Amino acid sequence: MNDEKEVFLKIRKGDPQSFEILFRTYYAPLCHFARQYLADRDDCEELVQAFFLKIWEKREELDISTSVRNYLFRAVRNHCLNFIKHQKIVRQHHDEVLKNSEAGWESRDYILEADLEDKIRQGIDSLPQRRKEIFLLSRDEGLKYREIADRLGISIKTVETQMGQALKDLREKLKDYRQLLIGFILLRMCPDKGKR
Repeated sequence: MNDEKEVFLKIRKGDPQSFEILFRTYYAPLCHFARQYLADRDDCEELVQAFFLKIWEKREELDISTSVRNYLFRAVRNHCLNFIKHQKIVRQHHDEVLKNSEAGWESRDYILEADLEDKIRQGIDSLPQRRKEIFLLSRDEGLKYREIADRLGISIKTVETQMGQALKDLREKLKDYRQLLIGFILLRMCPDKGKR
């Protein structure tokens, strides 16, 4: 790309054509570079897309002291490392919840209380139709957020928002029940195979 600094200065001034040039030049190489850190191609693409969006949103604040290329690759590397760190925290939390849920229970010997299981199912059934559909595609069919978005013709952001709201709704409806018992039953009824 000719005179990258000049292109970037134009981006800082809000020139969408210069931003498109930057995006088209570096999107594929940055996705390929991110694969060195992240195994999932979808995660790489989403991360790079989010990075470019952040560049555009924060364009007036950006100050590049090195070459534009060095800046982009270094920034994507940092985003990948932060993503890995976040995923590790999520996995640790999930393992902790699972460990705590199973601590006092032998799953073979444990008999689910029918009324509690019914309450959970009623809570899911009471969700608004689209929210319920998204929740079940993720939790029962194990689809990733991108797959759900593609199937329903909606954005990934909408899927994330609806999933977050569904979990909030269910927590509210089941707040009178013991937290560990709920966690245990939810894990058995809705195994979390659909992580993004």
